[in-house]
Amino acid sequence: MRRPRLICAVAALLAAVGLVVLPPPGGAGQASAAGGGEDSAVTVTGRKGRYDDFSKLKVTVHQTRNLRAQGIRITWTGGRPTSSTNFEHNYLQIMQCWGDKASGPEREQCQFGGSEIHAVGGQFSGSNLVGMPAGSSEYDPKEKKYTYDDVQGAGWVPFRPVRGKPTTTPTDQTYFTKFTTNEQPYDRTGADGTGDAVFEAQTGVESPHLGCGEAMKGKAARPKARACWLVIVPRGEHEPGGGRGSDGRLQTSPLSASNWAQRMTVKLEFLPIGRYCPIGQAERPTLGSEMVSDAMTSWQPALCTSGRVTYGYQQSGDGFARGQVANPLPGSPGLAFTSAPVTAPEGAKPVVHAPVAVSGLGVAFFIEDPEGALVRRLRLNPRLIAKLLTSSYQRDVPDGLTQPHMKGNPESLVTDAEFVKLNPKFKNWSPSSFPQGLIMPQGDADSYRLLWQWLQSDREAREFLGGKKDPWGTKLNPFFKELRLDHDSAVNTFPKADPSKANATPPPDPVTYGVIDLRPYVNSLHDGALHARKGDSGQRNVWDANSTPPKFTGSLQPPGKRFQLALVDAASAARYGLPTAQLKNGAGQWVAPTPAALLKGVAAMKPGAVRDVLELDPARTAEGAYPLTEIAYAAASTGLSAKARKDYANLVRYAVGHGQVPGIGPGLLPPGYAPLPQRLRRQALSAAARLQAGVADAGNSGGASGGTTAGASGGSGSTGGGSGSTAGGSAGGASPKGGQSAPPPNGGGKSPGPDGVTRAGASTPQQALGAVRWVLLAVLVLGGAGALLGPLLMRRGALEAVGAALRRWR
Repeated sequence: MRRPRLICAVAALLAAVGLVVLPPPGGAGQASAAGGGEDSAVTVTGRKGRYDDFSKLKVTVHQTRNLRAQGIRITWTGGRPTSSTNFEHNYLQIMQCWGDKASGPEREQCQFGGSEIHAVGGQFSGSNLVGMPAGSSEYDPKEKKYTYDDVQGAGWVPFRPVRGKPTTTPTDQTYFTKFTTNEQPYDRTGADGTGDAVFEAQTGVESPHLGCGEAMKGKAARPKARACWLVIVPRGEHEPGGGRGSDGRLQTSPLSASNWAQRMTVKLEFLPIGRYCPIGQAERPTLGSEMVSDAMTSWQPALCTSGRVTYGYQQSGDGFARGQVANPLPGSPGLAFTSAPVTAPEGAKPVVHAPVAVSGLGVAFFIEDPEGALVRRLRLNPRLIAKLLTSSYQRDVPDGLTQPHMKGNPESLVTDAEFVKLNPKFKNWSPSSFPQGLIMPQGDADSYRLLWQWLQSDREAREFLGGKKDPWGTKLNPFFKELRLDHDSAVNTFPKADPSKANATPPPDPVTYGVIDLRPYVNSLHDGALHARKGDSGQRNVWDANSTPPKFTGSLQPPGKRFQLALVDAASAARYGLPTAQLKNGAGQWVAPTPAALLKGVAAMKPGAVRDVLELDPARTAEGAYPLTEIAYAAASTGLSAKARKDYANLVRYAVGHGQVPGIGPGLLPPGYAPLPQRLRRQALSAAARLQAGVADAGNSGGASGGTTAGASGGSGSTGGGSGSTAGGSAGGASPKGGQSAPPPNGGGKSPGPDGVTRAGASTPQQALGAVRWVLLAVLVLGGAGALLGPLLMRRGALEAVGAALRRWR
């Protein structure tokens, strides 16, 4: 009996030490110490031009340091009101540029001219064409460099990348396209002279041709990260020659010499990207829930520079992650992030669960009202979300306005009487301005199952999913009826079951598109947030026969008329500056995923089948609680080696210690998370102590409960993508009777990705954040019929942010 007592004593001692170093909850003061956010705001003032006076215009960029791939809020005062949503006069044009000179960038260094927006603005106002014929209303007398040529036509400003050759034609898409550029050619000023916009900042990962955040050449041991620039070009009521523009609107480019002379520049300092973890130090892979993605990739820089261990992180489906811990093979990650417990197989070492992050699932929106102003508040009840998830609006089905099975249903959300009742602002909304569906991710996740369970807990939504019409006559898309979404508690994907097709080209040999072309999946919740920020639903239903090879393409929604909804995690919404809809909780209250509402959601949770893992009942009537709150747990087996257990225990200790200090910067808890309550921090430290000592979870009971199965599919690649592969094993019974539902119908199009796969362009933030990227090293082939593919040994090289060395922890 002496050895077990000794182990328990060691565990108790480790827990006690952990409690001593546990910091208090982080507050606003602590967050500001990171040097990002509002404390780095910069305001610049315009100047008086020859024809337009911008001297009263003041533009504030609300964050200029510690930047990653994110949204930056920009506000301004003292402008003249934009004439209309067609952007004829008086607006701002904003772009991101590189440039190593202290004086700022040259116009050839700016990412501009790729938006291909033609519905608003002038003929050249969103382009890089600057040299016009003398005598024309667009002629700029100060444009001496890129002049008009009788042979070549209009002069144009080539883009010169940080590395490589300049573009060779005005339409050269070597470096950026309408889908990848972050330029904002039309930002509106309101009637009171103020404006508000969010700009998508891009690092050298998203835009290598800008190189923002890349290490500068030099002899320093820790090279300086390349800064970039935000350039704002105000537009007034006059062209460079003094006229008001042909067709009553400005036609010239902001890159034209006279317009460029009015530019306002703000330096942007990015978190470093690229390698910063010491080469050769110990490496510990982790994987799992997207809910911990932003937090983990923020913690990684501090962990690897202060703890002498490089912690990899691979985003994957929760079920696949649990399977890696429950049924590991050589090379499997030793720690998984999941919201449901891992049940070890009979005879295996128990699994320890430690809470590390609190966040939530939500619906983000980017909506511009008929006047072009941003909509700030939106309410969605469970039944409305059920309609969006089941393609029950005509506009979400190919040729839905003429499809017999969609007859009688509203065209879109904005023409749904139930939506207008909850959101009176939309009473007189133009039917032509509607959301291009609800952007939703492929694959499966615990958070997706939580959403379906919330809908099933609401009587109105449950009855609608079961086939009952709402009071206004809207009915469920009949192709979803057979999926039993009203009571299948295991469903954790978003099926696209409508098989309808429409012609993209006319007969006799039409090219058709389906629902997945009209309303395609995105790779992840983070990816959904980024698409929403751009106003890009991903809709690709226009056939481009001139492409090589021919393909479906589409266009972005025009500025001033954008309307997009997306399923997101709260951290991604905060990251890209997207507001989230208020949802109706069990108490009948409208709540958004604020830190306070998330913590009330945690307080309403109760222990599940495994006592140390809390479960949320969406139907509970907890005052102020957000109904889609989720806790991410770090789960690891006590059967790991002693060194691995110690390293993973240290990860948990950091996560619930300094990792709970809210702020922007390496090692901090990013916006979109709520700091763990003290009781959960104590629980996590106790779990870390038991893990290091090899002692079982105090509340770990045998037997599997729903939601703990490993799932049938898995696989992974680096954060940027990879192909899936099958993984054997189940933590709690074979799918679909365990925690994973059978593959749903998807309308005959592309199927949702397997639960373990993060596809190319997927969401794990590829920012200056520090994701230690694990690339696919090997697939273990197991003998026997079926040749089961083993788990992937993942390496994530090269973190993307250098964290300031934090105090060393043990």
